[in-house]
Amino acid sequence: MTDRSGWAETARRVALAIAISTAGGFVVNAAGLPAGWLMGGALSVAIAALLGAKVAMPIWLRNCTFVLTGASMGTNVARDSLALIAQWPVTLAALAIELILIVSITGWLLRRIFNVDSGTAYLSSFPGHLSFVMGIAAAGIGDPRQITIIQVIRIMMLTSAVPIGALFLPVGHYANGSMEWVAWPILALVVAGCAVVGFGFTKLRIPAGYALGAMAASMSAKFAGLFEGVMPSPIIVVTFILVGVLLGSRFVGITLAEFRRAALGGLIATTVAVTITTVMALISLQFVAMPLGQIWLGLSPGALEGMGALGIALGFDTAFIAAHHVARLLMLTFAIPAVALYVRSRAQPVGEEEP
Repeated sequence: MTDRSGWAETARRVALAIAISTAGGFVVNAAGLPAGWLMGGALSVAIAALLGAKVAMPIWLRNCTFVLTGASMGTNVARDSLALIAQWPVTLAALAIELILIVSITGWLLRRIFNVDSGTAYLSSFPGHLSFVMGIAAAGIGDPRQITIIQVIRIMMLTSAVPIGALFLPVGHYANGSMEWVAWPILALVVAGCAVVGFGFTKLRIPAGYALGAMAASMSAKFAGLFEGVMPSPIIVVTFILVGVLLGSRFVGITLAEFRRAALGGLIATTVAVTITTVMALISLQFVAMPLGQIWLGLSPGALEGMGALGIALGFDTAFIAAHHVARLLMLTFAIPAVALYVRSRAQPVGEEEP
């Protein structure tokens, strides 16, 4: 295949994915569900991928999506975010307890119900940091394929469940769209700056570098008074469509048979995570003055880009949500190798050395 024909095929797959995400998002948004463009797009692309549709999201488009998501989160940061930082230790402590409970209970259940090895069970139970988890699995701990499918199912179920749950919760004060849009020329400069900072964060190997770098740049510019207003609605819709492609395209290469085999495990992992997150959010609510939905999104074990986009759609403080997801990634950075070493030591017979 020549380079030109390869590019043409990639372009067709990307165009198909965007078209499917747009159509699905339009339908769900028209139905009146919160974050309809995101939820509908992700579900549509995921179903299409499982049915064998040739969809794709190249790395360059994924990075652009991260930049748009981070820039949108930064412009949506609440002005009182810094004043509320004093309350964050309570929710950060809840996050640490939550992670221990999710990994312990989910890992135990997957071992007991599926009778899978400890490596597969516990690596499937980690709520996030998927690339790091797969790196550990590739080193010979657990079944990488099954771990991937369970993790992807968890992310998709959370993306679908949160907007439905939001129907029963009051939305945040930035959800009404009443603020003025950032002027388009200024927005172009802000997004360009976000891309540069995001690239720098990535080179520094900061987790979710493009998204966090873009958010840091746009938030800093906003607090410095360089611009006012929020991201224009058309850009938000485009961002949600692209995030839908990003999440849904993770099902590419997963067959229906593999999905069916791992679906129960994914359901168990998601149910445990959602239950524990909800309990910890309700406990935290007794000690902090924040909306329950905002606490839940901050503690939720979903992907940063997905939960951040939902935070924008539901009008919650994206600085709080992003900070807690960064904290979760940092905690997992230490927890994943520690658990992997424990699993490997348990599997290694006493007195026997690895070749």
